Parts: sequence; C-alpha cells; structure tokens
Amino acid sequence: MSLTLVSSAFPDGGKIPRKFSRLGENLFPPLTWTGAPDGVQSYALIVEDPDAPSGTFRHCGIFNIPAEVNELRESADTAPGGGPRFSENDFGNARYDGPQPPRGHGVHHYHFRLAALDVPNLSVPSSAGIAAMWREARKHILEQADLTGTFEVP
Repeated sequence: MSLTLVSSAFPDGGKIPRKFSRLGENLFPPLTWTGAPDGVQSYALIVEDPDAPSGTFRHCGIFNIPAEVNELRESADTAPGGGPRFSENDFGNARYDGPQPPRGHGVHHYHFRLAALDVPNLSVPSSAGIAAMWREARKHILEQADLTGTFEVP
C-alpha cells in the first residue's frame, strides 16, 4: 500500500471551496492519509501554487507531525494545544493562508504534498520559511503523497 493523501473538502484535481481561500474564511482544509511506509517517524506537509505570477508561492508548511497522526482537521492551524509546527509562508505568516490568485489570472493549481520522514523531527526554525523546511525534509523522505486542488478568481 502506498501513501495516499485525500481531503473531504475537495477531490484530487477538483475545485477548492471558497471557504478554504483567503477570499472566504481562510480555513485549513481537512486532510487524511493512509498507507504509511515502514519506518515513518514523522510527517511534513507543504501547500504551494506553481501558477503564481512571480513563480511558486508557498501557502503552508507544517512539520514535526507525529508518526501516529493520520489527519489534519479543518482549521488545524488555529487549534489550541500546540501540535505540529508551522513554517512561515510567503505571506509572512506561520499558518495556513489559502488560495488568492490574481483576478482573471486563470485557474491556479494548489499542490498539497505530504512527506513521510525517517526522523522524528526537523530542527529548523519556523521563521526559516517553507522552502528551507522542505529542503531539510527532502533529505529524509521515505515516501510522498500529493493532492491537487484548483482555484480561480474570474
């Protein structure tokens, strides 16, 4: 069984509902995964938009997700009581910030990438940003799962 990432909010390749965008409620969408590989010690997740006018724009980075976890609930970035760490996104926030493509720019594709890692945690500061966190995570990937959602502002 291979690592699989899904959301109850949208199908792979489908439209991300407005409430999960910065034009709506800006809520983190619920995600679940199955098929963890042997030896997984933690997970890391990024959300990025390669269709942004200035190049890939990173909306969310989460790391040090414990190995026994297999979901991130809706609004996981605002849940009380700690939990996984968030990297600073390209908006400058250490949380999820949803889609907000320029009006009339066409359909943007938002790639949710979950990596099963062979280390219990990554030693990177949240302020280092998503790109730095993901570079470190890539050194430890056992397996990766991808989910893509779309969003457009006509």
